[in-house]
Amino acid sequence: MGTAERRGTPGEDLGGRLTERRGPGGDRGRWETAGGRGERATERGGGQAGSAYRPLWIEEEARRRRMPDPVRTAAVRAVLIISVTLILAMVAFLCTMAETWLAFPMVLSSIAGTVVATWGALDVWVTRQVWNQRNGVVSAPSSTARALRRERRKSRRQAKSAARAQERIRRRGAAGQLSHS
Repeated sequence: MGTAERRGTPGEDLGGRLTERRGPGGDRGRWETAGGRGERATERGGGQAGSAYRPLWIEEEARRRRMPDPVRTAAVRAVLIISVTLILAMVAFLCTMAETWLAFPMVLSSIAGTVVATWGALDVWVTRQVWNQRNGVVSAPSSTARALRRERRKSRRQAKSAARAQERIRRRGAAGQLSHS
């Protein structure tokens, strides 16, 4: 992301996405900006670059959050195992149709591959459940974890303010003494 994108360029709406208003016939005459409508630099004459910045691509927000790393590796492993199993099953079928000696070993290997592929799919599910249990805190207003964190923060703030007040009292007491008794 360049500096022009960070500063908020003309042609971005409040959400940071570039919106384009097309006229009848599909012409790209005007750009809609956060402050209203703006003309492109080529229409104002002279083609001044600087005021009408148009990015090469528009970043869209992800529809879903990215999977955690352990879950992603388990999913990739499962996809590879399933694809190899499907290839084994296809080769077993073709060898059976061709009546070759390789048909029986391929059928056995495709059965073993099916068992391993089932294990791989279950591994993804179990890994996801374990990750959610260890790391996934439900961030709902009724969540107990959120309430506990709020209470801990409040008690820490109170302890800090009490310590500051004690320090202030100690400093004032030492400065206001007339005798060293």
